Amino acid sequence: MRSIQLELSKNPGIRLFRNNVGVLRDENGTPVRYGLCTGSSDLIGWTAVTITPSMVGRKLAIFTAQEVKTEAGRVTDEQTAFLSCVKKAGGIAGVVRSVDDALELVDITTPE
Repeated sequence: MRSIQLELSKNPGIRLFRNNVGVLRDENGTPVRYGLCTGSSDLIGWTAVTITPSMVGRKLAIFTAQEVKTEAGRVTDEQTAFLSCVKKAGGIAGVVRSVDDALELVDITTPE
């Protein structure tokens, strides 16, 4: 996961942050949930792209979610649902198992 973050950070238009999801109890025993939401991806952030000339050439940050798994790692139903929601809303989302997968998902050739 760290290798993916480091490699993608070489592109100035991509920013991905570690998103830990879970629950802990505070000193009073009250559950405190952390992370974006249940099923949210390991790495979340944005990928900047230049929109078409008909849109005045402005830059647009596209929500990006990468669920990092080992070769044998399984994606939960909640993670699949989260990735699906991001894609349906126009974001970039997918399961990655290597730096190459991560680069391919964000299409590193996107103009800066």
